[in-house]
Amino acid sequence: METTIGTPAALKGHALQPCRIYSFNDLRCCCNPHPFKNVPLWLILVSLAHMTACSGAPKDTEQPVPVEIVSVQKATLHQTITADAVLFPIAQSALVPKISAPVRTFLVNRGSHVRAGQLLAVLENRDLAAAAQDSKGAFDQAQATYETTTTADLPQELQKAQLDTQAAKQQFDAQQKVYESRKELFAQGALPRKELDQAGVDLVNARNQYEIAQKHLDQLNAIGKQQRLKSAKGQLESAQGKYQGASAQLSYSEIRSPINGVVTDRPLYPGEMAAAGTPLLTVMDISQVTARAHIPQQVAALLKIGDSASIVAAGFDKPIAAKVSVVSPALDTNSTTVEIWVQAKNPAARLKPGSSVQISVTARTVPDALTIPAVALLTGQDGTTSVMVAGPDSHAHQKEVKAGIRDGDRIQIVDGLSANDRIVASGAYGLPDNRKITQQENSQSKQEDSQTKGEKE
Repeated sequence: METTIGTPAALKGHALQPCRIYSFNDLRCCCNPHPFKNVPLWLILVSLAHMTACSGAPKDTEQPVPVEIVSVQKATLHQTITADAVLFPIAQSALVPKISAPVRTFLVNRGSHVRAGQLLAVLENRDLAAAAQDSKGAFDQAQATYETTTTADLPQELQKAQLDTQAAKQQFDAQQKVYESRKELFAQGALPRKELDQAGVDLVNARNQYEIAQKHLDQLNAIGKQQRLKSAKGQLESAQGKYQGASAQLSYSEIRSPINGVVTDRPLYPGEMAAAGTPLLTVMDISQVTARAHIPQQVAALLKIGDSASIVAAGFDKPIAAKVSVVSPALDTNSTTVEIWVQAKNPAARLKPGSSVQISVTARTVPDALTIPAVALLTGQDGTTSVMVAGPDSHAHQKEVKAGIRDGDRIQIVDGLSANDRIVASGAYGLPDNRKITQQENSQSKQEDSQTKGEKE
């Protein structure tokens, strides 16, 4: 260390010149190479203290803070959303009887695998079977009446009316000729008045009979035919409706599965009363399961149906692949969150409905993102984010940045940094701005340095 020495006032009168001290053990003057002579020791010490205090030479007593310094790296980040969820079957049906009747027999037990349409249980139905049979007889009778009316009775009546009308017309025409003939004879004086009047009466009667027959025929063609057909059809439909109602009541006594699945609940035994509206059997389709979870609205806005997901459940060595099947279009009014469903295959039926699991959904992927360790990001009280940049002057400089998505222990930096910028990772929290720093010696930093050196070579 070199120090320029001036001539203090305490040494005035002595033969001392400004000099440089190269060694405090061997104090010598550059302009006088001989040791100080005839100078008291206390004056030398006071002079040294004065020169040290008044020297204009810079001094740097600040000790550097050891921190971990890393480079900003490019990487592909995946924004993952995690949430706790509950498993549900892909389909479920609680079989509720529509009638109250004792259970005659059960054809399945709890745990039985069933198919859609399979008969599972039968209730007492002898009274319903009798009612259905009676209704069927009434329906068959109404159907026969309808067929007779449409194919026999009505055509015959129409044919009879037509024949009556034709006969009345012929009678009327004949009486008309008789009347005309007798009228000519009466005019010639060859026929008495009495016979002419009788011919006129017969003509009037024939005309009336013809008009009545024609009117009847017109009514049959216009109104009677339609009414007769409508009446016969109404009776048939009424009988058919009663028969269908009785058949439906009978079918309610047979409990069938609407879906493929497994019987998960059977609370009653044969002979016990099955009450209408109370579940008699429960069938679940657990070939696939859905995990239902509630997440914040701003996070749910990033999801769409078909996004990749995974389910973490107890007893499984690795996550189970799944996909998003439902993103609710409305908020839950109680929690103001959005319900999402994640669907996964369950061929071995190891996933049990009702279990608590954790789901992870990949919301989006950002390739070639500028990333830094999560511990390097500092968040202020006002919400601003910043990092400590390791400058070339070996000082840490606080710089405001804009953060993006997070993937594990890496965070995307959208604005504020460039690739290969060096920042303070471990040790950035609480580090003052413009503080002198030095690289912390650890295995990780040594490994990064050796890797960087190898890349350069």
